[in-house]
Amino acid sequence: MTTLYVRFLPPPMHEAALPQLIALLGEFSPTVEALPPDAALVDLGGAVRYFGRDAVELAAVIRVRALALYGVECVIGAGPGPMLARMAARTASPEVTRVVPGDPGAVAEFLAGQPVAALPGVGAATARTLCEYGLDTLDRVAAAPQGTLQRLTTARIGRELHEKARGVDRTRVTPNAATRSTAAERPFPRDELDPYRHRRALLSLADELGARLRDGKQVCRSLTLTVRYADRSATTRSRTLPEPTAHTTALSTAAYRMYEALGLQRARVRALGLRAEGLRPVEGSARQLTFDPADEKARALEAVADRARARFGPGAIVPGRLAA
Repeated sequence: MTTLYVRFLPPPMHEAALPQLIALLGEFSPTVEALPPDAALVDLGGAVRYFGRDAVELAAVIRVRALALYGVECVIGAGPGPMLARMAARTASPEVTRVVPGDPGAVAEFLAGQPVAALPGVGAATARTLCEYGLDTLDRVAAAPQGTLQRLTTARIGRELHEKARGVDRTRVTPNAATRSTAAERPFPRDELDPYRHRRALLSLADELGARLRDGKQVCRSLTLTVRYADRSATTRSRTLPEPTAHTTALSTAAYRMYEALGLQRARVRALGLRAEGLRPVEGSARQLTFDPADEKARALEAVADRARARFGPGAIVPGRLAA
C-alpha cells in the first residue's frame, strides 16, 4: 500500500478552498482523508496500476493541477503508510516528492538517526522524558525493550513507540469529508499593524462562519485562529467552546480572546483565518438557557438577519462595526 501525504502551501483563502482540493485528490483515489486546515492523506491503492504511473509521477500530476486550478503549491511525501508518508513530507519540497520505499531495510535506514520528536504523535513531554534516558533517536528507541518504554511512558504509548520506531504503522487512511470543519480567511491589502483592523477582520470572519453554520443547520465545537505574518510565518491557536454553537457573538468572543492571548505587539499581519471545527447537526446539540435579555435579543436579531440575507444576499445585513 502506497500513501501520499499532501500538504498545501497556500495563498490566502486556502482553508476555504480545502474541499475543492480534496475533490481534486478524489480524482486519483476514492480513499482520501482530509486533515484540516491544509493537508490530506491519499491511499493510492489501485491507482498506481489503474493510471500506469508510480507514486512520484502521480504526485507530480497532483502538484501541477493544484497549482494550475487553485494557485496552491504542494509538499508531498510518499510511503508505505500514513506515518511514513507524513515523515517523508517534512523533508520534501514543492518541486521534489520525498519517497520512503516499502522494504524493511529502506524503512529502517530512513528512520535511523531521526529525533524521537519526529515521530507523529510524540509530544514535547514524551520526547523530553525519552531524551532524559538517552533515547533521543528513533534507532535507539527501536533498540530499547518494549517494557522499558512502557515504564517510562504508559502501556499504550510504550507499545506504540516500540512499533512505530521500527516502522510498523497500524493506522489507515480513513475516507472523510472536509465538511467536518469550515473556514474563512481575510487577507489585508497590505501588512496590517492596526489591532482595530485585526478585530474587525475577526468579527467579519465570525459573522461569515456563523451564518454559514446556521444556514447548514450545524454548530461547531471549537475554533482555530491562524495569524499569518509578513515574513510568511504563522501562529495557530485553538479553543474549545463552552458549548456547541453557531451564534456569531459566541464565535467572535472566542476569536477575540485567542487573538488577545497572543499579545501581538506591532505585528505585521498579512492575513487572519478562522476555522470552525467539530461540526455537528444542530438538532443533536443542547444550549444552556440564560436569563440574559441581551443574549436572547441578539439571537432574535440574528435570525432576522439570516432571513434577510437568504432573500436579498449575504451583504444585505452586516454588523454595524463592519458597515464602514
